[in-house]
Amino acid sequence: QVQLVESGGALVQAGGSLRLSCAASGRTFSTYAMGWFRQAPGKEREFVIGISRGGRTYTADSVKGRFTISRDNSKNTVYLQMNSVKPEDTAAYYCAGRLAPTTGWLSSASRDYDYWGQGTQVTVSS
Repeated sequence: QVQLVESGGALVQAGGSLRLSCAASGRTFSTYAMGWFRQAPGKEREFVIGISRGGRTYTADSVKGRFTISRDNSKNTVYLQMNSVKPEDTAAYYCAGRLAPTTGWLSSASRDYDYWGQGTQVTVSS
């Protein structure tokens, strides 16, 4: 069983930056593919960005060029760097993980992930 705990959510002004962290329990973090999803009030959860075991990343078009993802396996942590944030980025942000079958495996579908954090709120003011 893997537990994921997000942190770093805050109120930020449009155009600003924020870094979210997701800390994972367990000793097998390096074998997991990790993703960030978000859900705004009244909307469905949507994929934001993900990183494979091997470091390959995939970014949703809505945040491409503004958000990046990285992982530090020595700290069992994945990060979401958010730059040039917009009011439409306001949402609860969730990290998700899955034991990846291959180093390049990565999915943008929430149903493919087995473990989820409790979420952290990001609010962008205009």
